[in-house]
Amino acid sequence: MKKIGIIFLGLLSLLYLLNPTAGIFEIIPDSIPLIGNLDEAAAVTILLMCLKYFGFELPDLFRRDKKNDEEIIIK
Repeated sequence: MKKIGIIFLGLLSLLYLLNPTAGIFEIIPDSIPLIGNLDEAAAVTILLMCLKYFGFELPDLFRRDKKNDEEIIIK
């Protein structure tokens, strides 16, 4: 049951970020200075936490392995 809730929360945050209604579906309007983009930042954070729960850690995709670097230097 917990996994279903996390999947639902992840899909909801992804849908909010994709925003298929061209800005009609907004919690905080982007035109408000300083706090206008906080809802998108929260949606990104929720999405990353949901992906991390299932083992997909996006920052690890861009990290270079030291082992591969050492092999390249040796060759």
